[in-house]
Amino acid sequence: MKTQRELATSRSSSTGMAFQVNCCIQNKKPSAVLDNIEYFKTTLSSAIMQPLLRRMQQVPMHIDVSKIFKNASAKMLDAFVDSVFEFIDQPLLPSQKNFAPVGELEGEGVVITSIIGRIPDNFPEGVYVRNGPNPLFGGLKTTKSVFGRSSHIWIEGEGMVHALYFTKNDVVSSDGSRWTVRYNNRHVETETYKLEKQRNKPSFLPAIGGDSPAILSAYLLNLLRFGKVNKYLSNTNVFEHSGRFYSVAENHIPQEIDILTLETLGNWDVSGAWNRPFISHPKRAPGTGELVIMGVDAVKPFWEVGVVSADGKELIHKVDLKLNRCSICHEIGVTQRYNVIMDIALTIDIKRLVGGGPLVKYNEEEYARIGVMPRYGDASSIRWFKVEPNCTFHIINSFEAGDEVVVWGCKALDSVIGPSNESSTDNSTSTAEDAGKLYSHAYEWRLNMETGEVRERYLTGKKFSMDFPMINGNFCGLKNRFGYAQVVDLVASSTSGLLKYGGIAKLHFEEPAEREGELENEEIKVERHMFEENTFCTGAAFVPKQSDSSRIGSILEEVEEDDGWVITFVHNEDTKVSQVYVIDTKEFCSEPVAKITLPCRVPYGFHGAFMATSSNT
Repeated sequence: MKTQRELATSRSSSTGMAFQVNCCIQNKKPSAVLDNIEYFKTTLSSAIMQPLLRRMQQVPMHIDVSKIFKNASAKMLDAFVDSVFEFIDQPLLPSQKNFAPVGELEGEGVVITSIIGRIPDNFPEGVYVRNGPNPLFGGLKTTKSVFGRSSHIWIEGEGMVHALYFTKNDVVSSDGSRWTVRYNNRHVETETYKLEKQRNKPSFLPAIGGDSPAILSAYLLNLLRFGKVNKYLSNTNVFEHSGRFYSVAENHIPQEIDILTLETLGNWDVSGAWNRPFISHPKRAPGTGELVIMGVDAVKPFWEVGVVSADGKELIHKVDLKLNRCSICHEIGVTQRYNVIMDIALTIDIKRLVGGGPLVKYNEEEYARIGVMPRYGDASSIRWFKVEPNCTFHIINSFEAGDEVVVWGCKALDSVIGPSNESSTDNSTSTAEDAGKLYSHAYEWRLNMETGEVRERYLTGKKFSMDFPMINGNFCGLKNRFGYAQVVDLVASSTSGLLKYGGIAKLHFEEPAEREGELENEEIKVERHMFEENTFCTGAAFVPKQSDSSRIGSILEEVEEDDGWVITFVHNEDTKVSQVYVIDTKEFCSEPVAKITLPCRVPYGFHGAFMATSSNT
């Protein structure tokens, strides 16, 4: 079986991280890299520029020379790429078959006819939608050339949204149900998606994994041909703000999606005021409804935080946090008054890359800290708390409790992004330890704003790893009692080399653990809903039960926090059937109340959300 470090190099992040400057250089000496660059420049000059200049000398003066030069340059560059680079399909192991892409459905999708159990009458009308990679042209690619090999990694691939529509009917059907359920899918049509679709062949050279000369040449050629160093993925998350719906990944601004048709409507740059990527998990501020966003880049300013108005039309605050390093941040936290920022020791460093090291690297010897920033503050107003080294991508929730800001997250001790730890000499003993560091567990930080004291503890034991957390969204930034997360299947993940999630956990933050057997290290009560053998989920989301009251602001008082359902896409690798499970969170360990069989296979993906639509349509 593969080690978890091998798993890590197969997959760049359980969160789907992808950045504007996104490449990985192997441990080559700088001189070797520079020699290859010089060779590339010489080859490019002789193969393209000299014939092009000879041709330009013959052009009559009354012709638009700049236009001809541009067109000829593009054709010559394409010819160079076609002759020097060979695209090769990346093979999939049998245990990886459900990571393969699927085709788009036509029209409005398919009405579901097979449901085991019943969708509850008090389930809200809406759309359950999940994002994930669905690469064009049959799958991920590797290129080989005189510069070596460069490869896509698993987080790449054009985004595809998979949607399940729940519509309540006035008339009860013969089987006693009031529901019509429809499934559809569609690619997120970014600029680069449309470009390659028009060309009808792979065009962007892979620019993340592989040999450093091949990566550097891919970046240069992509930039020369398309004005972009890499493709815009938009494959990581979906979110709603002010009645509009967006698809996002960290290497570009979000794309607005028509949630009813799944049509891509265009980029969302907040009326032209935001010109850098979004993190995949912006947060709605409690009370105001404003959206707190962050953009991470590999060049200064490394981090910028913004606040978007509740109506989504205006960027009302934007500030450079003035960090001296580019740490990877996948999610921002909010409380009633503050923004919560995770500054971990997983960094992007262009100087390190130029010097022959990896672009992305986790260094447990560097500092880790959590910043607490007033909602409209600046860099000088951030209160920084030094914490133990960690690699935390996902925040479960954050809130204020007296003098403390409490942060719950899924903490690991090492990163699935970046090179393996080469300092270990005893492979037999280090492998198991390193693998354990890669798995994340529910964790708590309590930050005292008066004294500066930090208290930390694990909330769950080490037997079960979990990630992709979710809560009742009505409690975002407020004190909550319950959380949920996908449970990693350690054996299946090790076998396939890609993370697989074999169940869902319910976390009871205010109830102590029963401390039985191997679970004695758990501090809080945890319930686990585990699936059938070889059945795995992605994109789980919490669907809160709707209040019967129409009074604004009464939901928290009239409906209990854990009144609702967890909904998730699942795939059974034995039967090859994809379904959606609806799990009652009050009867968490019982069978799903509904198993909705889908008309086609749904590949594993990343984040999902339930969007209530009855008030918007």
